[in-house]
Amino acid sequence: MKDELTRRDEMSLAGAALRGAPWKAAAVTGGVAAAGSFGLGAILPGDADLTWALCLGIALFSLVAAVGSAARPNSGDRVTRQARLWALRRPWRFSLYPALGSAALMYPVQLIVDQQGPFSAALDSLQGGVAVYLITAVLALVLRGRGQASLPHGR
Repeated sequence: MKDELTRRDEMSLAGAALRGAPWKAAAVTGGVAAAGSFGLGAILPGDADLTWALCLGIALFSLVAAVGSAARPNSGDRVTRQARLWALRRPWRFSLYPALGSAALMYPVQLIVDQQGPFSAALDSLQGGVAVYLITAVLALVLRGRGQASLPHGR
C-alpha cells in the first residue's frame, strides 16, 4: 500500500480546504483593489489599465480566499478541518490549486480585454498565477504554526 496521494486526491483536499473560505471578504477585497487600481490610473497621469486592474483583483481574490481558509484550521466540519491541516502541512501543493484557478481566470482577461494573442495571454496569466502561487505558499508557511497544535504527534 502506498502513502502517496494522487493529483486527484490532492485536488479534492485543496477543494475541501477552500470550502468555507471567506468568499465575501475575498470578493470585496478583489473588487475594491480592481476599482481602486483602475480609479487611480484614471486620476494619476498616464492611462488607466483595465487589464492590470482586473488581474490584480483576481489575484487578491484568490489570495484572500486561500490564505483565509488556511488561517482557520480548526473551524468547519471534520473533513474541512482535515483538509486545512493538510494544506498547512503541504503549503506548496495546496497553493498550486488557487494559483491555477487565478491563472485560468486571468487568461480570458488577457486574451479579450487586452486583446493579446493566445500565447502572450497564456504567458501573462501564467506569470500572475506564479505570483499567486508564491505568495500563497509563503503565507501558508507562516500560518503553519496555527495547525501544529492540532497535528498528531510524529507528523
